[in-house]
Amino acid sequence: MQQLIFDLYPDAPPTLNNFVVGRNEEAFVAVRAFIEAIPNNAPAPTGLFHTSLYLWGADGAGKSHLLHAARAHAQTRGVSAHLLVKDNAFPPLPELAMPPALWLIDGVDHVDDDWQGYLFTLYNALRENGGGLLVAASVPPTQLTLREDLRTRLGWGGIYEITTLRDEDKLQALIAHADARGLRLPAEIVAYLLKHSRRDMRSLVTVLDALDRYSLSLKRPLTLPLVREWLLRQETENKLA
Repeated sequence: MQQLIFDLYPDAPPTLNNFVVGRNEEAFVAVRAFIEAIPNNAPAPTGLFHTSLYLWGADGAGKSHLLHAARAHAQTRGVSAHLLVKDNAFPPLPELAMPPALWLIDGVDHVDDDWQGYLFTLYNALRENGGGLLVAASVPPTQLTLREDLRTRLGWGGIYEITTLRDEDKLQALIAHADARGLRLPAEIVAYLLKHSRRDMRSLVTVLDALDRYSLSLKRPLTLPLVREWLLRQETENKLA
């Protein structure tokens, strides 16, 4: 059976609580500490924390999840968080009179010349006025094909590789998620989902939640035959769409 793409159910919003750490504990702790070092109510002297934090890794490793989770965590602490979207207009740069804020950009390795100039100026403004820049990319700073002055600055802060979860990590995470929902999840079902669906954790959790609702609607336990039935139904519906 070909791998299926499930767009029928909304993903749960990324948070630090639903990020599966796996082998990324050092990076996870660093991101949390980076956010919590930013003052949440008034201008503060610079030098209290790294100006930037750099996350890199393969697609699907979880760096985008961690980036958006960091934004949500900052906002819950009362820290302004600005997600920079490459197709949008440049936001105003931070000034000294403003409380320090968090600035985030995903896919920094793909920004154009105009964005590179903006990010260079933003980095310098954050060093002078306070605040933090959290970026994600697919390669480490040394392999960036950006202008040299920006590439160098992005390498001055903390640098962490986000590694893909092992299947055993995904197994334990999905079983824990099922337990939280009061759902018994046999390991054979997880193995089947890892083979026949998208393998990133957000997709797997979304599918598991959909299967839980499906089994409840039929008043049938979650078994491997029921999973096969549901997957076949989704495949048929996708072909007809």
